[in-house]
Amino acid sequence: MIKNYKHSVKDRFLKYVCIDTQSNPDSSSFPSTEKQKNLAKILEEELKNIGVLDAFMDEHGYVFGTIPASKGIVNKPTICFCSHIDTAPDCSGTDVKPIMHSKYNGQPIILPDDISQIITKEQHPYLKEKIGDDIITASGKTLLGADDKAGVAIIMDLAAYFIQNPSAKHSEIRILFTPDEEVGRGVEKLDMKKVNANFGFTLDGGKLGSLEYESFSADAMKFRFKGIAAHPGYAKNKLVNAVKVASYFLNLLPKDNWSPETTEENEGFVHPMSITGHLEEAKVEFIIRSFDTQMLKNYEDKLINYAQEAIKAFEGSAFDYEVKEQYRNMGEIINQHTYIIDFAKAAMQKIGIEPIVEKIRGGTDGSKLSFMGLPCPNLFTGEMAIHSKHEFVSVQDMEKAVAVCAEICAMASS
Repeated sequence: MIKNYKHSVKDRFLKYVCIDTQSNPDSSSFPSTEKQKNLAKILEEELKNIGVLDAFMDEHGYVFGTIPASKGIVNKPTICFCSHIDTAPDCSGTDVKPIMHSKYNGQPIILPDDISQIITKEQHPYLKEKIGDDIITASGKTLLGADDKAGVAIIMDLAAYFIQNPSAKHSEIRILFTPDEEVGRGVEKLDMKKVNANFGFTLDGGKLGSLEYESFSADAMKFRFKGIAAHPGYAKNKLVNAVKVASYFLNLLPKDNWSPETTEENEGFVHPMSITGHLEEAKVEFIIRSFDTQMLKNYEDKLINYAQEAIKAFEGSAFDYEVKEQYRNMGEIINQHTYIIDFAKAAMQKIGIEPIVEKIRGGTDGSKLSFMGLPCPNLFTGEMAIHSKHEFVSVQDMEKAVAVCAEICAMASS
């Protein structure tokens, strides 16, 4: 347990969220927005100032650093701690104004820049557990960026703790900050030789005690429906409207299941993300999700059957499709290395936190890292109501995450 240490996680977090690092799903560059490097450069410099002498940012915006094992610790596993620097494109990340609500009293939090934005315990039940904590929110017009600048601040505070306390036992530690996680490209350009660790943890989870080592398996699927264009004034028995074919196709999807808004827990879904088009061609883009990787093919086949039904209803129409793998359930790898989970559970229990093992109804950088040779479950940060104007985080949760990471490192060194 960390004792007699003045945490820097709060001040670091308040600084980092003010730096706009929103990623862009429509960009083909890497990182998808150059402004993400603004924070990466700051982190590189701060790590060097802390004493992480080999800290550097590469040309893609990844930040790396190493904290050597403490004196006398040899032949022990190297642990990587990873967080992403970008924020989600779902909600504005420009001109974030963080607000500290010291010793939260349980009352509704009215965000001053848009008083219609009110954070309540009824909407966000986790707040009931945080009465007395110091809660940070945005001001009402933007997201906060706790996803995942809470994780970034936690890792930076952890680095500062170990550098300032050389007697604290730990094995070698690698630090990794990634861009573009929110657009599914977080490790696309990552050189694993620069990571060079035995296992890792992403700091990108929610409530206190959360430990996630199963994620969705995920594919993207795109349908293109072909029609026949004709002048609308002379279109009888000629025109085949691709927009109508695509709409018919979408209307075949179940209304009460198989979608994000109708599923929970272990249930998978298909989710139409966009529809675009004109008379001759219309496109529908999906994300496909299931904890069971084998089910993805079943879901995709079902969508193909719906598409075939749609073109039968519109003589002369046609379709094609493509499927792209996005990520796979990291539990397939981590379940082969259960000692990593044992470290995390034991570390939490040692400092009085009850582990809450949950599945991620989504993915993290750890989902791909696990299949790239770095088994990488996900730890809590306290970030809640992510991707929204109601996003908030508890300072005490962040500090406890630092303590858990320090304890994991101590256990791995023994």
